[in-house]
Amino acid sequence: MPILMTAAVPASRIAINRITASSQMGFSLGWHIILASFGVGFPVLVLYAEWKAHRSGDALYLLLARRWAKAMGVLFAVGAVSGTILSFELGILWPGLMSRFGAIFGFPFALEGYAFFIEAIFLGIYLYGWDKLPYKIHFLTGIPIAIAGAASAWFVVTANSWMNDPTGFRLVHGKVTDINPWLGIFNNATPTETTHMILAAYMVTGFGVAAVYAAAMLRNKRDRYHRTGLRIGIAMGAIMAPIQGIVGDLSARYVATYQPLKLAAMEAVLKTARGVPETIGGIYIGGHMRFPIRIPDGLSLLTHFNPNSKIIGLNSAPVNQRPPLNPVHTSFDIMVGIGFLLFFIALWVGWSWKRHHVLPENKFFLWLTLISGPLASIAVETGWMTTEIGRQPWIVYKIMRVSQAVNPAPGLWFGLPILVGIYTALTIILVFTLKKLAAVPLPSEEPSEKDAQEVSVV
Repeated sequence: MPILMTAAVPASRIAINRITASSQMGFSLGWHIILASFGVGFPVLVLYAEWKAHRSGDALYLLLARRWAKAMGVLFAVGAVSGTILSFELGILWPGLMSRFGAIFGFPFALEGYAFFIEAIFLGIYLYGWDKLPYKIHFLTGIPIAIAGAASAWFVVTANSWMNDPTGFRLVHGKVTDINPWLGIFNNATPTETTHMILAAYMVTGFGVAAVYAAAMLRNKRDRYHRTGLRIGIAMGAIMAPIQGIVGDLSARYVATYQPLKLAAMEAVLKTARGVPETIGGIYIGGHMRFPIRIPDGLSLLTHFNPNSKIIGLNSAPVNQRPPLNPVHTSFDIMVGIGFLLFFIALWVGWSWKRHHVLPENKFFLWLTLISGPLASIAVETGWMTTEIGRQPWIVYKIMRVSQAVNPAPGLWFGLPILVGIYTALTIILVFTLKKLAAVPLPSEEPSEKDAQEVSVV
């Protein structure tokens, strides 16, 4: 049942506004999600480096912790701006969604606000507490940053998981009643979707940090500082990669059970059948998949552990209820392909560390590590594209269509160029500031007497 009386609004305007609003939201989210990932993972790296400094007495770890903490503060500040823009866009672009489901959909965002404030407060204490607080107190002020960062991401993702599995209310004659926002948060999609995203955030941070030091080492900066930075970063990414593979498999099984049409688009299943092959690559043209690689019975086996199991195809639903095949299938393939590459890097790191207790330093490994940073970010982007586009045409799965939720007002397109301008400015400021931080000369590698006093355990 439509929320807004869109009958008086030209269908062409609704179509244009739907594309415009989706583009704006997608652009904003795509930009913000990378900063949000660093907001989840960076505090863990900083705390580890500080703990390691005082545990080992090695001032090099303290140097890493201090420099990373400054970058963490910059990323948090810019991420707070982009996150605020997203919150405004929910009301401006999607009034149909917020007016009808705001009482349940807005609840996790309210809780995210508390997590954000906790993170901001303790981040300020942590950044300004260097040299002013005893080590143990200073370290403890960093723990809420890591917890609140993960909690903030968890609450936001529960809102999205609710859109995929809307629960915690009843519809009576088109009206939302019996609202239970806690049931909305703990829906069937929440366990896998939130875990998948938080692990992805740790991977983006780990591989992203490792990529920075790999680039320096390729320029022959192979001192202990850069080796240590590379080792800590890639350790986080390598630990999370195999776990992410397991969670990703569980996520796909959830989709197969609760959103079979999304799975059909992800795997390019055109017709319902048994013994469905795994389809890798290819493009849908003229009613057929062109140039795919097919593994016989692969999808049926992976989904149900039975090579003859039944898989629902796109033909099981009317055309106007099917997600677009090419964007979903391509984005899913890119995400999975990158995931396998990162898993391969993780295996290489694990094997080398177990065998030699050192990381490889040959150029091929360093180049792989260098590209792993941007590839991890691309995997997050394509993963969200799979989730969001795969739910189409629904904004709330099987309850509200995107066209029913979008703002029908004229001139909605005007916000897109303004948004691009804002994010362009933010990108320039962010890159300039991080480069200035990176350009600060490193002190002598040998710890001074003052450094030794700083890392002494209180």
